[in-house]
Amino acid sequence: MNPPFVIFGSGHLIALAVGSVASAMLILIGRSGMRGRNLAAALLAFANLSSYAFNQIAWSWHGGVHGIENVVPMHLCDVSAITAGFALLTCRPLLQTLTYFWGLAAALQALITPALSTDFPAWPFHAFFFQHFAIVAAALFMPAVEGWRPKRPLWKSPFEAYLGSVAYMACALLVNASLGTNFGFLSRPPETASLFDHLGPWPWYLLTLHGVGFTLYLLIVLPLRCSSFRRGRTTGASGPTGASRP
Repeated sequence: MNPPFVIFGSGHLIALAVGSVASAMLILIGRSGMRGRNLAAALLAFANLSSYAFNQIAWSWHGGVHGIENVVPMHLCDVSAITAGFALLTCRPLLQTLTYFWGLAAALQALITPALSTDFPAWPFHAFFFQHFAIVAAALFMPAVEGWRPKRPLWKSPFEAYLGSVAYMACALLVNASLGTNFGFLSRPPETASLFDHLGPWPWYLLTLHGVGFTLYLLIVLPLRCSSFRRGRTTGASGPTGASRP
């Protein structure tokens, strides 16, 4: 029997270290030239689009997948991984925008405070960190390799991501009400420690999430906004030299 997950325990810290190194290596490969860029983008796209299947296999090996909540890919991490995969394949600006903001505001927070019940070496442990690091790596890949930059004025790209988040929340709440699920932790907070613990009781934390989410979006766009003014970059699917990937 696998031990219960311990936040900032040895398994958690090692997973963070390994995932950070792997993400940095993919970005470095992506910045090495066109061939490296295409290879790293393909690997990241595959990682994101295969993460749902990996999750299903991991849970089946762990004792089976129970409940519709563990089968339907409606968690924000599932939606983010699909979005990131197609952003890497298509270089669509809206998908790149959602990937950047969802990756750094949501998936990164999930890596710090994972909603996990089992620790290393359980397969769900590996699947969780594989999926969330794939999303975060894709989010960093967008500005570092693809040359994505937020739109002007400052609030425009964060607001686009905010509207995407509102659309996800509306769909998840509708599904939760119909099926009794808890996609997005919008019907009740996670059982493990997380940011939700500081947002107030349900359902009031749903309102708090809007303000916190948009504020986070504004904060994580600031470094790129400053660099885009200095470099004169514009939003788009361009690489580090400004050339679109074929």
